Amino acid sequence: MGTNPTQANFNSIKSRIKCRWRRLTDEEIEELEGRAEVLASKLQECYGWEREEAERQVREFQRRHNWQ
Repeated sequence: MGTNPTQANFNSIKSRIKCRWRRLTDEEIEELEGRAEVLASKLQECYGWEREEAERQVREFQRRHNWQ
């Protein structure tokens, strides 16, 4: 079976997520499974941000790292 391109892309940026948001644990990053909406929720929990701020941070990260 082939690798899902979205998952392959996510695997390549896990370390970048960890560097950008150091409060996220490896387990939390694995739970994302490549889903940006889950990342926004995790950021809200870990950093206490409003939903809009978390989503803004994720969008900026997605643009910068070509992650969709």
